[in-house]
Amino acid sequence: MASDDPTPERRENVERHATPERRGITVRRAPKYVPFLILGGLVGIAVAAIIAYALPASASYDPGTVFGFFMVLCGAGGVILGAIAALVLDRLSVKRAEHALVEAVPETEESLPDAEQPTPDAEQPTPEAEQHPAPGHPQQQQGDNGSGPGHRS
Repeated sequence: MASDDPTPERRENVERHATPERRGITVRRAPKYVPFLILGGLVGIAVAAIIAYALPASASYDPGTVFGFFMVLCGAGGVILGAIAALVLDRLSVKRAEHALVEAVPETEESLPDAEQPTPDAEQPTPEAEQHPAPGHPQQQQGDNGSGPGHRS
C-alpha cells in the first residue's frame, strides 16, 4: 500500500524525532550597552554641574550658561566613556565564555497545549443564560425593533 510506505519526507521526520539533535553552544554574560551609555551621560552631566556651580564663577558668564555648555561636552564624553567600558566588559566576557552541549527535546502531543478542546472545569453557557440579558440592559424580544411602547427615541 502507498500509505504504509513512508515517503522520504516522512522517513526524515521520523529519523529526526528518533535521535535528538545535539549542538555545541557558547554561554557568556554580555553587558547591556544602553545602561552603560545612560550612566555615562548622567555622570557627565553631574561633572558639568560641579564645574558650573562648585568652581569659582566668571563675572562675564552666567552659571546656567556655563552648565549648558559643559553639559553638552561632559555628557557626550560620559556617553563615550560608558560605551568604552561596556566594550571592555564585553571582551572580558568573551574570554570567560563557557562551552556547553545542548540536546533538542522532541515535542510530544501531550506537552502541546490544547487550545481547541475546552477544559472539563470550564463553565459552558446554558440556554437559560442566553435568554436572560445582563442586569441594566434593556430586554429586547424577537421581532422587537425597539420602537414599541416603553422605548423613547
